[in-house]
Amino acid sequence: MRKRFKADIKKISRPDWDRYFLSISKLISERSTCLRRKVGAVLVKDKRILATGYNGAPSNITHCDETGCLREELSVPPGQRHELCRGLHAEQNALLQAALHGVSVEGAKIYTTVQPCIICAKMLINAGIQEIIITGHYPDRMARDFLKEARVRVRIIKK
Repeated sequence: MRKRFKADIKKISRPDWDRYFLSISKLISERSTCLRRKVGAVLVKDKRILATGYNGAPSNITHCDETGCLREELSVPPGQRHELCRGLHAEQNALLQAALHGVSVEGAKIYTTVQPCIICAKMLINAGIQEIIITGHYPDRMARDFLKEARVRVRIIKK
């Protein structure tokens, strides 16, 4: 049996943890039924996935890809009038999935494909999320201000 030397071992390329979880959030977003923006979210603690979510209508409710988008029909700009939507946001669905299964998210991070809106920001703050890692902004200044005031770290990782 031949002994292996360090010179024989090839270095493999692995994504760092942030890119790993962001790529998972991107994959999760592909399940979205939103016609305007597909968003995925992954709640993580100690490098372990706690729960996932994507944006879409609640269980047993017809999805927008079947009914059409009310927000588009009414020309509602992004970041406004969230109540005029059939769907829940990815962050909301991830938090609800964790709650449904009795998983505490206090002290966790959330990786998401876009910055949370103000509603999701308030929920994440109260859920005890410590850090939000995103790949892009969302036009919601109030959400950014709330997260800053609550000392929730937000990091942007470029694709």
